[in-house]
Amino acid sequence: MYTNRFYRSWIDSDLVGFEVKVDETDLFVLAEKNLECETRDAVIKYRADIKDYIKIHPQFEKLLKPIEFDENAPEIIKRMILASQKTNVGSMAAVAGAMAEFVGRDLLKFSEEVIVENGGDIFIKSSKDRKFAIYAGNSPLSGKIAILVKAKKTPLGVCTSSGTVGHSLSFGKADAVCVAARDSSLSDAAATAICNIVKSKETIEKALNMSKSIEGIMGCVVIYGDKIGSVGEVELV
Repeated sequence: MYTNRFYRSWIDSDLVGFEVKVDETDLFVLAEKNLECETRDAVIKYRADIKDYIKIHPQFEKLLKPIEFDENAPEIIKRMILASQKTNVGSMAAVAGAMAEFVGRDLLKFSEEVIVENGGDIFIKSSKDRKFAIYAGNSPLSGKIAILVKAKKTPLGVCTSSGTVGHSLSFGKADAVCVAARDSSLSDAAATAICNIVKSKETIEKALNMSKSIEGIMGCVVIYGDKIGSVGEVELV
């Protein structure tokens, strides 16, 4: 399903930006130079790992709960399974964050700074502090609040889930839940899990408390309508 990623027009950066699309994967990358070929190669490699694993283990794609850890699985699959086990959601809830990080870490061989955005899920390795605006659909706060990511805390994953924006499966109604973690797979899965419990403004605090219970989460931001809450090591600007 095609999604118009108009929010990419908000980007103002000193790095070189380019898009790479392979089937359903649609990445926007910022690096010190154009690395389209290297990015495409990495995307094809990790997509093959995931697709081949699903052929043998179809439950990996279909189940909305964690599966048993597989010591023989490719590294990207292992990371997704571990993230799902920590957050009690299906492994595929971590796929966008996992793809962003694994591709991004491959690109660090060619560029000291890399930012990979995959449908609102981001892997960052930066030598300077950077701001990332939060798109929250029809919320009056959409595009007006940003997360400040300090260079010294990268590499870092900042992933977003929404119950009102996009086609990804969500059981919640938050306009945006953003989670920061060292592991982008965990950040992605956690954003999904936390978003699932946001049903109203009154459940924002419950969602933030849940984020504090997930090992490895550095911080969380929840936006519901005109209300926002945050916890942990996230600085809003």
